[in-house]
Amino acid sequence: MTNAPADAVEVARYLQANPDFFDQHAELLAHMYVPHPLGGRAISLTERQMLTLRDKNKQLEAKMAELIQFGEANDAISEKVHRLAVGLIATETFQSVIHLINFHLRDDFSVPHVALRLWDKPDHVEDLPEFAAVSEELQAFAETLARPYCGSTSGFGTSSWFGEHADRIRSQALIALRNGGGTIGMIALGSEDPQRFYADMGTLYLERLGEMVSAALARVTKTAL
Repeated sequence: MTNAPADAVEVARYLQANPDFFDQHAELLAHMYVPHPLGGRAISLTERQMLTLRDKNKQLEAKMAELIQFGEANDAISEKVHRLAVGLIATETFQSVIHLINFHLRDDFSVPHVALRLWDKPDHVEDLPEFAAVSEELQAFAETLARPYCGSTSGFGTSSWFGEHADRIRSQALIALRNGGGTIGMIALGSEDPQRFYADMGTLYLERLGEMVSAALARVTKTAL
């Protein structure tokens, strides 16, 4: 008869190396007992395995519920993006594009503060806040944005874009608007919640927003010329 393994580590290694051990010695399972995970009486190894499987099932169910929740949230956002896209396609004037952006972002996406700045004003468009002067530094920053910026308003000078609400803005998203290869402006989304727009958050839908708004502005501007 071979000697028994010397310690628990060797036992564990032996069982891992011989997964059919209990198939060959099934009678041992009936005589093996382990502590109950919540304390109290000892239970059989089979019962302990059942408890482990139940715990794993609970974890899987929780993960599945979380994934379903994320999926439903993404579906809701996709529906809102679709509504915005349909609305932008139907717009025919610069002013209607601005109105639609403000309406959907505030009422549909629950973004409390929205500001848009464009670098150049077409001759046929009246003076609007969207054409207020923007510093060369901020225009240069927008040019470097490969993806939307999300985080603090500190150091950007964009808080003033939100007018009387400027002092209450605690987080923002900055989205560059581009026509072809050049940057033509930027959208700023603001919130009093410091965690509404935060570094490393997902920006896919913000990127889509920038693309749709850029295309709509380019179309209505070109049409009116």
